[in-house]
Amino acid sequence: MNDPVTTLDARFSDTDAEPTSWEATREVLENAQITWLATVRADGRPHVTPLVAVWLDGALHFTTGPEEQKAVNLVRNPHVVLTTGNNTWDEGLDVMVEGEARRVIDRDTLARLAAAWRTKWDGRWHFEQDDDVFRNDIGDPALVFAVEPDKVLAFGKGTFSHTRHVPRVTPTGR
Repeated sequence: MNDPVTTLDARFSDTDAEPTSWEATREVLENAQITWLATVRADGRPHVTPLVAVWLDGALHFTTGPEEQKAVNLVRNPHVVLTTGNNTWDEGLDVMVEGEARRVIDRDTLARLAAAWRTKWDGRWHFEQDDDVFRNDIGDPALVFAVEPDKVLAFGKGTFSHTRHVPRVTPTGR
């Protein structure tokens, strides 16, 4: 998502709050060390797990092993929420991304994403691109998913604000 429509929801914001800019929101997504992924199990129960995500080309990306619960859930229901921020009440910015997870299988995109993952933390997230998956250092496969946001919510703390970012609709539909 680039250049979204940004609005402040005054119902959930302090009277002197300003909307959180897209730039500030995107920065939180780009710099997050941990992101929490919520998927839906076959019986409708939620499944939430922490992971390392990468923001690239207007989407938030994550990986999972083919047999992990999140991968199993995504086969049935691609709708997800990814959240990040901090655990303090009165400072920082919490961000939620809503959308559908889709597999990334393009070799060039996977190569660029593998390079982006190596920049996370201290470089210990090392993947190699192999056909339509990543491989870790012992050769295990990792599926790569992208979430192009349908909606991004930014919750400012201190001066409390509730900002909504949605894709700008163009004559071509997005």
